[in-house]
Amino acid sequence: MTVSSGLNVSSTSKPRLDEPPSDPIDFGSGLRGYLRAATSFLAVLTLILIVMQFLFSMYKPDLDDPDVWWHMRNAQFLFQHHQILRQDTYSFTVAGHPWINTEWLSEVPFYLAYRTFGLVGLKSLSFFVLDTIFLLLLYLSYQESRNFKASAAACYLSFFLATVSFGPRTILFGYIYLLILLIILQRFRQGRTAPLWAIPPLFCLWANTHGSWSLGLIVFFLIGVSGLIGGSWGRIFSERWTPTQLRNLIITGLASVAALFANPFGWRLVYYPFDLAFKQRLNIAHVAEWVSVDFHDLRGKLVLLLIIGLLLVFALYSGLTYIRFLVLLAIVVAPILAKVLDFFPPYRPELETPRVNVGVIVVIVGLMAYFWPREAKVRQSVEQTYPANILPYLEAHPPEGNVMNFYLWGGYLGWNDPNFKDFVDSRVDIFEYAGVLKDYLDVLGVDAVERRPDPILDKHHIRYVLFPPSENSNPLLVGGNLVYVLEHDPRWKILYKDKICELLERQSFAPVPQLK
Repeated sequence: MTVSSGLNVSSTSKPRLDEPPSDPIDFGSGLRGYLRAATSFLAVLTLILIVMQFLFSMYKPDLDDPDVWWHMRNAQFLFQHHQILRQDTYSFTVAGHPWINTEWLSEVPFYLAYRTFGLVGLKSLSFFVLDTIFLLLLYLSYQESRNFKASAAACYLSFFLATVSFGPRTILFGYIYLLILLIILQRFRQGRTAPLWAIPPLFCLWANTHGSWSLGLIVFFLIGVSGLIGGSWGRIFSERWTPTQLRNLIITGLASVAALFANPFGWRLVYYPFDLAFKQRLNIAHVAEWVSVDFHDLRGKLVLLLIIGLLLVFALYSGLTYIRFLVLLAIVVAPILAKVLDFFPPYRPELETPRVNVGVIVVIVGLMAYFWPREAKVRQSVEQTYPANILPYLEAHPPEGNVMNFYLWGGYLGWNDPNFKDFVDSRVDIFEYAGVLKDYLDVLGVDAVERRPDPILDKHHIRYVLFPPSENSNPLLVGGNLVYVLEHDPRWKILYKDKICELLERQSFAPVPQLK
């Protein structure tokens, strides 16, 4: 099935009269061909995309993602004990509860980057992973439009949709797998040699890397179904799968589903995306990356009758419903934009100015190397979000009781002090199952009269509270009214305070009796 947007699939790629002329991109073979490609205007356009990544990912305080700290701690445990962590050892609220680490494989690169290069390693790895995503997207868009300038422009525009996921996020590896899947299926649609055999191993890796494999399975299904219809509607051309192609897709799909179960947790890991979608309501409603863009309550879940638009509508709905899926929307939209922008003039190699191109490339690469973030600068950005300055105080004065910590800080505190047991961290699922997340959210809405925090604090035997100050201006550090209420309660005393965090202790605290 051939579609002008490049979203659907076909058994063959037939030339059409309405198609724009393809770019004559043939730099030759061997070393000379590589040099021509590396000094071409197309290389400059590609480098511009990389520079955009550099400016947004390297000079953005993207380490405010709280997951990276416990991700690295999980990988550290894996390297030290040669086994995957299967129960909680980081908190006092859900200690010993079973836990499924659905992202264990993607944690390893971040841990190794940090262990080798520190915080700069984390930012650098994020930068290179994002570059890989957009270079694959550029390739996908070009193979669909055959117009490199239009493809580059489409990626520039799609880039701004994806900025929500910039940072050391494990989901980035899932988007790489998604693009590889789309490229393989695109080659299959265009009648070229396509390694369908690689898709089941791809899903096996994907299942052990991130729960977004479910999106890939949906995309695979939609592309397969869209090839069951043949016809022509304006610029949309659809050709049915041949019996051989359909059989190959069915076998590949079944093998891919089977490959999902090759993981350390078996069927429970495969079931997890469904658990997240249907059971973790507090997670979906309150975690920032699941926040709706504008249309969360839109009646958009009705069954779609037009198979041609299934994939686009799915990506559009996901992107507009959950902010973390804007990257998915960018991936799906870019080939469409490349087709829409096919009025861009084709590449003309006879107009090349290789010396000018080399000069531009050298200057850009030199500036990137010069302005590459240093460890001190990255650490300074971390200290604007996390309670770094209180760490020496906690080391000198270890808490002698349970600490209710701010949600974003749980993983950070445990990474820097393995003896610290947090109340909650961003492994939201395990805390929602035990009711701890609900208690935390209820505490954020307390006041001094009607909704006192005492019942929840007593329930969890809280002696200390470590939260942002009530007058804090950082939008990421919103701790509700808890600190203000406790500051005006004579039973609570301020032990430590800076512009990022405040540690309070309950003076009339009764220790938890120890069972003999």
